[in-house]
Amino acid sequence: MRKVFARTQNVKNFINLMNNLQSRAEGVPGMALVYGEPGLGKTKTVLWWAAQNNAVFIRSTNLMSGRWLLEELVEELGEIPFFRSVDLFKQCTRILQEEPRVIIVDEIDYLATDARAIETLRDIHDKTGTPILLVGMGMANKKLMRYRHLYDRISEILKFVPFTLEDVKAIIEQLSEIEMTECAIRFIYNRSNRFRQIVRLISKAENIAEANGLSVIDEITLMELLNDDERENIEADKGAKQVLSR
Repeated sequence: MRKVFARTQNVKNFINLMNNLQSRAEGVPGMALVYGEPGLGKTKTVLWWAAQNNAVFIRSTNLMSGRWLLEELVEELGEIPFFRSVDLFKQCTRILQEEPRVIIVDEIDYLATDARAIETLRDIHDKTGTPILLVGMGMANKKLMRYRHLYDRISEILKFVPFTLEDVKAIIEQLSEIEMTECAIRFIYNRSNRFRQIVRLISKAENIAEANGLSVIDEITLMELLNDDERENIEADKGAKQVLSR
């Protein structure tokens, strides 16, 4: 499988969003939201973009507080965090004023229940003007609407949507080292609409092609792969049940 970053329509829309965020006119708020269901490549996309653009990437967790968030930010910005929250905030804003960088906060849903953490992000934006991207799940947009002062500062919103047939075709063409027929591509589109599932099928198809000297993978071969997977899952379930019943 080729080690490249597959560009779907979601990815292209994301790049446009980030370009708009960074080139916004003076006075336009610099916060953005990307959200959508799992498996559509949100985190993979923002990690790829962060690496290309020297952005700060923070993954929030279930127990993260405003103080913890500031500590993570300061560490990612390259300094040892101060102890008091007030000093942490000053430290964080000073660094960003001296060396502006985009901040990306993934799994924002975890912070959506903590008003102090959410307002801390807003305060950092207001104090420094640094662009802040929030990334969350399917309900993140509605969750953040509760924080009107923050939501008013979100100038760009993008929802990652399920892959289209063209997206699946693009993923396969960019990643697969074995050719697939149009029927095979459509079969994958109808059966798998999550990035990991598509990549897993590509990998299995490449292995089958190499083992059998095939130059092209068709729909029948993919159907056999899926049938084998289903049989393996059934056998695994049976084995687990037998162990539990002992």
